[in-house]
Amino acid sequence: MSPDEDFEYWREAMAQAPTPLEPVREGGGDLVLRQRDVDLDGVRVWTMRFSPVTFRRTPRLISRSDPGTYNVVLVRYGALSRTGQDGETGFGQGELHVNDSSRPFELRALAEPTTSCVGVEIPKTLLPLSDGRADALVGRPLSAREGLGALLADTLTRVTADHGSYRATDGPRVAAVLRDLLSGLFAHALEDVDRHVPAETRRRDVLLRVRAFVDQHLHDPGLDPGAVAAAHHVSTSYLHRLFQDSGVGVSEWIRQRRLEHARRDLADPSMGSVPVWHIARRWGFVHHAAFSRAFRSAYGLAPRDYRAAMLGCSV
Repeated sequence: MSPDEDFEYWREAMAQAPTPLEPVREGGGDLVLRQRDVDLDGVRVWTMRFSPVTFRRTPRLISRSDPGTYNVVLVRYGALSRTGQDGETGFGQGELHVNDSSRPFELRALAEPTTSCVGVEIPKTLLPLSDGRADALVGRPLSAREGLGALLADTLTRVTADHGSYRATDGPRVAAVLRDLLSGLFAHALEDVDRHVPAETRRRDVLLRVRAFVDQHLHDPGLDPGAVAAAHHVSTSYLHRLFQDSGVGVSEWIRQRRLEHARRDLADPSMGSVPVWHIARRWGFVHHAAFSRAFRSAYGLAPRDYRAAMLGCSV
């Protein structure tokens, strides 16, 4: 095929990938496109070598397919320029950068004759970080010349070089190694980010993330200060201090949010046939009597009476 036909074939292949990208050719000349993927139990390790090209992850592509992954890219030689919501950054040989499948970006590779990269794509849910915590690293250069970055780079290079020597049963083991390396790299890099953020800003950020986490997990009867603290890698004493300034303790905040959601359901005509106890369980209340007492204390009426008053029906 001609270079143009080759490129069109590759463009169509990238459009059908789990994280589709739109490549745009830069200039004419010979076309070099080489890619190899190694699937390791849901973690994808890949290598690419390509002549000057631009890769675009657009809002349209995100709405069509978003697997919820981070893609960590190492530039082996050549250079990349990344433009995203966080601005424009250049990445050279020996540097890592992080892309988020849920955020638009553009990568430009203009080095002649080719640029070579190796990377790993991992579901966000496999990293033991609070929701969205790694977003602070998207678009920031991370060194692959020392520490955990160098260890990750060496591992990726080895996996792609001797992938034929692994057994099928080794896939989950190698994936676990990569997950641990990425978790350590992200945690280390986030410590550097936090050192340059005012303490009050960090506290406010943690509190906002904690409250969002609570709202997402109200249905879980096991949601308590210990579980919340563990999910955010902080001590329970630190968590209690965060809430002290607002005048409402952690447990009280959880109880208030559960009651508020239950109150909304009881006043919703579309849920008029749902038993009160089912609504209570939906929002994490284990004991019906305790729910009724808490609801009456908060709103002055028993749950059944409140529903009757709101919906204009007899109990």
